[in-house]
Amino acid sequence: MADAEDLDELLRAMASAQRRSILQHVWASERGAGELADRLGLAPASVSEHLKVLRKIGLVAVRVDGTYRLYQARPERLSELLRLLAQTFPDPGPGSTSSSEETT
Repeated sequence: MADAEDLDELLRAMASAQRRSILQHVWASERGAGELADRLGLAPASVSEHLKVLRKIGLVAVRVDGTYRLYQARPERLSELLRLLAQTFPDPGPGSTSSSEETT
């Protein structure tokens, strides 16, 4: 059951277009919340709330550098999401058809 709850939390976090955009911007390098707000055209408070959700679920890590908080994606956590999805929805294999497909 823990995997199902983890998957639910990850999917809820990823359901927001703004959070996905933030994740894309911190994927390859660290960025501060102010820079993210400028790049995305979002209010700083909104970015902070989204970062809080992403940090809580483990998709983003924070590093303090003096007075700055720098955020970066945690690719291993996204890999965990993909693993949970594959576990929940295994590949049905070749020759299988969707129940929504018409049969003649």
